[in-house]
Amino acid sequence: MQLVKSRRYRVYLLIAALLIGAGLWLTGVALRPRLAAGVEQIARLRTWFANPAARGDWTVLAGTRCTPDAPMLMPTDGYIGFGRGDSFRPGHRHSGYDIFTSAGAVNTTPVIAAYDGYLTREADWRSSVIIRHPDFQRVVGGEQIWTYYTHMASADGTQSFIAPQFPPGTHELFVSAGTLLGYQGNWSGTAGNPTGIHLHFSVVKSTLSGGYANETDIDNTYDPALFLGVTRNASGVLVCEGS
Repeated sequence: MQLVKSRRYRVYLLIAALLIGAGLWLTGVALRPRLAAGVEQIARLRTWFANPAARGDWTVLAGTRCTPDAPMLMPTDGYIGFGRGDSFRPGHRHSGYDIFTSAGAVNTTPVIAAYDGYLTREADWRSSVIIRHPDFQRVVGGEQIWTYYTHMASADGTQSFIAPQFPPGTHELFVSAGTLLGYQGNWSGTAGNPTGIHLHFSVVKSTLSGGYANETDIDNTYDPALFLGVTRNASGVLVCEGS
């Protein structure tokens, strides 16, 4: 009797192992296209950094309105290396745009407000600001949305590149589209682990209470392309429509 139970136990273990293995395999199959696309994007980013002048058609410019009816301005200069939904590690889906400068130095490439709104910089934010846009009629039919701008600080987080008129603790300060917010930096949130010099820009949904939702969750964001007039060209590069 004990032998039969032992055999059954081994069979159950085998079935469980097969089910787990199948689940991991299916997960890998689902993730593989995204990760492959991420590899291609990194390769394109390296190509652009090697000679930005040769890829001028890949570059976006601060203050540009990509199409006549695009509601928002491009918030900075550079190359949109990663878009919303892109993935460059397992389990990750990017919530906005990463726009990389070719300047080669932090605190050099301006970041501007994409649209009129009310700016907040929380007391503990070193590199980020968020702007509230109430009653946004275009694209979202009158909903309140937010635009989020981050990585505007030095690699060690000790120097903020946010414009001085927006100190920590700023709340609901009106800014016009095109207002200088700061400059691109490489603060990742962790000292000693800098990012490349870039701006992370996202369009964030409101919570039911009227605050900003958690921007790191892609489901709490909209595709910036809808607001900036951006499209992917034949090479898969995010560019202004028609460029």
